[in-house]
Amino acid sequence: MNQTFSFEFFPPKTTEGVEKLRNTRRQLAQFNPNFFSVTFGAGGTTQQGTIDTVLEIQSEGQQAAPHLSCIGSTRDNIRSLLNLYREQGIKRIVALRGDIPSGMVEVGEFRYANELVEFIRLEHGDWFHIEVAAYPEYHPQARTALDDLDNFARKCKAGANSAITQYFFNPDAYFAFVDEVKFRGVDIPIVPGIMPINNFSQLARFSDTCGAEIPRWLRNKLQAYGDDVASIRSLGLDVMTDLCDRLLTAGAPGLHFYTLNGAGAVSTIWQRLGL
Repeated sequence: MNQTFSFEFFPPKTTEGVEKLRNTRRQLAQFNPNFFSVTFGAGGTTQQGTIDTVLEIQSEGQQAAPHLSCIGSTRDNIRSLLNLYREQGIKRIVALRGDIPSGMVEVGEFRYANELVEFIRLEHGDWFHIEVAAYPEYHPQARTALDDLDNFARKCKAGANSAITQYFFNPDAYFAFVDEVKFRGVDIPIVPGIMPINNFSQLARFSDTCGAEIPRWLRNKLQAYGDDVASIRSLGLDVMTDLCDRLLTAGAPGLHFYTLNGAGAVSTIWQRLGL
């Protein structure tokens, strides 16, 4: 089985941010990833930034995978983006429902990611490799765990080629999820999403929002370090390297790193794993 390795960025909003991301890409490109993905803000708020970043990545000779989000999008808007990406030779799309920005009343013409996947297939056949999102600890807005598993199976059966998970710290949650969806007839590769630990308060905030559980022992230990950034990063590197190693050893089909536009921690984990 060929493993897939990828790195995720968000579109920078400042000139300094653009330059920082270029440096990050140069460092991570040496690892020959399968692709770099670029996020799409809530309700499409960073749409132009996503396009600019994706086209720059493609111009550097790397494979870029733009995120597309249903929320706040129309069929015409998605159609024009897909046509633009296809014209630029982009072959991979990350198709998501997306978050509903506070205050937004109209969610757009697509309500769920499976509708977006169906639309992409209808418009472009097999041109795009479509990634969808998976939630080993279940989507925070799902009514029940079973509902979430059924939703995931629907996205896959609509035409997804592979999936990337929300980040997690418990490998058992990931493998249980893979088994559960196999039982529902889903056999596409489900690549674990990996979030390096650099900043505890930021990680806690992200995790509370997206439903990723920080194990109690890890939360307590990180909290105990207070402002000791070096100790937080050192523990984070040990924990995440061990997690990646356990996942790959047990047969995970690759790794997708949430870089937050930085290369340091990701590069160290990569080198420790000997990839």
